[in-house]
Amino acid sequence: MLSYRHAFHAGNHADVLKHVVLLQLTRYLGQKEKPFWYIDTHAGAGVYPLDTAHATKLAEYRSGIARLWEKRDTLPVAIAEYLSVIRDDNPDGVLRIYPGSPRIALASMRDDDRLRLFELHGRDVLHLRETCRSAGKRVLIEHADGFAGLKALLPPPTRRALVLIDPAYEEKRDYERVIKVLKEGLQRFPTGTYLLWYPQLTRLEAHELPARLKRLSAPKPNWLHVALRVRTPAGDGFGMHGSGLFVINPPWTLEATLRETMPYLVATLGQDDGAGFSLENNLTP
Repeated sequence: MLSYRHAFHAGNHADVLKHVVLLQLTRYLGQKEKPFWYIDTHAGAGVYPLDTAHATKLAEYRSGIARLWEKRDTLPVAIAEYLSVIRDDNPDGVLRIYPGSPRIALASMRDDDRLRLFELHGRDVLHLRETCRSAGKRVLIEHADGFAGLKALLPPPTRRALVLIDPAYEEKRDYERVIKVLKEGLQRFPTGTYLLWYPQLTRLEAHELPARLKRLSAPKPNWLHVALRVRTPAGDGFGMHGSGLFVINPPWTLEATLRETMPYLVATLGQDDGAGFSLENNLTP
């Protein structure tokens, strides 16, 4: 199914959470001299103009990045770092562009780090190639299914990598595929860092996914699970009321960073009294 276009949802509350954490992970990996790879199974178009018909149809960015953009108070460090990247794409101070995950990652990657990006949508992959053109040979883009292509990249030559997996979940089989691809990934590359995004929906598959992720083995990984709920689930079951991230082999610093950051995101992005967050892990001392 190729009907999903992230341009309709760019900059929403789920993007904010995902990209705040993504930036923390790439910055952490960049602290060591040895290079690393960033692998994105569903890379999208790279950047998203917020004044196009796609973005303005739902205008989800207005309850996401736009709320943070207008803040002038003291920000948690992770939020300030994230906003700095967004401002780099909007140098005149007007919010017109929202960078996608590859661009967020690229912002903190070095000359010897590499990006390996998959995108299946024909039009989006063209935009992605144009977006990443200035990065040259650091970026390799494949017009392909990231679920199918990931296996061949693991383990990477550097033996250091961050893998982002964030499908649209339009099809029920995506919930099965993320479990399968993580199991295979951990078997081939157990020391990699994996970042899985998922939507909070009323459908059973979405509700059960976190528990299934916690039961992953091959071998038994360390994990951190953070979720942001921005509103009470709708009575008719329609729409996404939040999202979550499951991080396998997270940096030891991430939990403390999120303890500081998540209350601010709830206060800023919350839409009603049902807003809140959860944060848990099985990290070994």
